[in-house]
Amino acid sequence: MPDPLKYNKNFDKLSYEEKQLLEETKKSIADFVEQSPSISDVNYATRNAHAKTYAVLSGHFIIDPHLPQDLKYLFDKEKYEVIARLSNANLKIKKNKKDIPAYGFSIKIKDDTGRTISNYPLVNFPLFPANSVSVFLKMFTNINKFYAKKWGNWISFAKNIWKVIPSLMTFSFIKHSIALFLKRNDFILSFDYHSVGVYRLDDKMMKIKISPKDIQKKFGTRKEVRSSVKSYFASNDYETEVFIQLCYDLKDQPINKLNIEWKNSPFIKIGELRFEKNSFQNSISCDNELLSFNPFESAEIFQPVGKIQKLRDEAYKVSLQTRKKINKLLKYK
Repeated sequence: MPDPLKYNKNFDKLSYEEKQLLEETKKSIADFVEQSPSISDVNYATRNAHAKTYAVLSGHFIIDPHLPQDLKYLFDKEKYEVIARLSNANLKIKKNKKDIPAYGFSIKIKDDTGRTISNYPLVNFPLFPANSVSVFLKMFTNINKFYAKKWGNWISFAKNIWKVIPSLMTFSFIKHSIALFLKRNDFILSFDYHSVGVYRLDDKMMKIKISPKDIQKKFGTRKEVRSSVKSYFASNDYETEVFIQLCYDLKDQPINKLNIEWKNSPFIKIGELRFEKNSFQNSISCDNELLSFNPFESAEIFQPVGKIQKLRDEAYKVSLQTRKKINKLLKYK
C-alpha cells in the first residue's frame, strides 16, 4: 500500500454562505431542544437528533496486541475506559410504536484520570444522504422548525428534499438501504456501526467500523429495544471488534463525499470494545441527557475531518448547552 495521505485543514473549510446557514441552523436547534419535552412528551430536554436513549453502557476499549508498529505510539495503554450510548436517529421519541431501525452507538474513550480522549458517534448505516453542506443545512433547519411548530415554507422544504435525492442514487447507498431493510428486525447489538465521517489519526485520516462477536441477530426481537438490551446485559457480556480504514487516495477514499463507500483501503483491527453483563445503566435520566459525545471534544490527533463533520462542532455545542440549561433545572425541581 502507498503511504496514507496526511491531514490538511483545507478539508474542513466552510464557505461564507455555509457559515451563515449554520448560524440559522443553530438557532433552529436551540428552539427544538427548548421545546423537546413537549415534542416528545417527556420530562427532560432531548437531543435534536438521536433523541431516544436505549441504553448507556460502561466498558473498556482493549488495544490489539498485534497493532501495526506505525500505530502503536498512538495508544500508550493496553486498556481504556469507555462510556457508550445506544440510541435511535429520530428527532422525536416515539412511545408504544416500533422505531425505524436507524440506530446509533456513540463511544466516549477516557484515560485513567477520567479525561476524555475521543468521542465517536457511530451509526448502523455507513453513508450520509447529502454531500452539499448548504442543502443539508437548509433541510435540517426546516425539519427542526417543523417539529418546533415554526413551520414556514413547504415549497422551500420540498425543494431541499428534492436536491438530496441524487445523493441517494449511488450504488453504495442503494445497496446499504436494501441491506438495512432486510435486517430491520434484527437485534440492535447485532449490527455493525460506522463513523460515516472521517477522523484524524494523528497526521493520517481514517474511518471507523465496529463489528460484534458471536451475537444472536434475533435476540429479544419481540421486546421493545430498550427492554431487549437490558435483558441481554442481565446475563451476557458483549464484545465488538474495532477496525479502521486509512485514506490513501482521495479518488477511492473521498473526505467530503460521504454517500459512497471507501474502496481499496483494507480494514485494520486496532482493538475490541468489551462490556460485561450488568453494565447497563438507567437510560431514562436527565444525567444521561447531559452526556456529550461531541467528536470535537477529543484530543487534537483524533479530531473530525471534513465539511459535514465541521458542522457537528457548533451543532453539538448548541444542543448540549440548551439541554444543560433545561435539564439542570428539571433535575432539581
